[in-house]
Amino acid sequence: MIFKPAAIVGVWSIGLERHADSRGFFARAFCEHEFATHGLVSRFVQCNISYNQCRGTLRGMHFQRPPAAEVKMVRCIRGAAYDVVLDLRPESLTYCGWAAFELTYENRECVYIPEGCAHGFQTLVDGTELFYQMSEFYEPGLADGVRWDDPTFGIEWPLPEPIIAERDRGYPEYRP
Repeated sequence: MIFKPAAIVGVWSIGLERHADSRGFFARAFCEHEFATHGLVSRFVQCNISYNQCRGTLRGMHFQRPPAAEVKMVRCIRGAAYDVVLDLRPESLTYCGWAAFELTYENRECVYIPEGCAHGFQTLVDGTELFYQMSEFYEPGLADGVRWDDPTFGIEWPLPEPIIAERDRGYPEYRP
């Protein structure tokens, strides 16, 4: 596995170290020992799939509040997505900053998202599917989010006029 730190403290892009031959390739997608070497959480209690029928679908920016704050590991298993992580940790050196990653079926990279960061994505092609690993169980009463277009953050999304749920449109502006 190839670990690359992102511009946001504690966020990592994780690529595959492929062992290829004429049949294809083999690669380790997760290893508890390698995660421990990088000081990363490696206990995941829930896995989710997000299937998105249309290009331009935007989901986010989501997180869970304590005591169910969660680490997420997100990988695109079909199609392509513009994946965004937003730092909402007031004590962080990158507070209110964001980083974007292109996750595709072809590059098979994933993003490691620490507690206290919001996450969202916009699909770049029809039929995009993302696979999530979560360190905490979903707690509806602690689920929260910030606006995808909040001027406090200035996130630059690749496609205009996203397809977005009313819930995600309705988050109030962030007050740091």
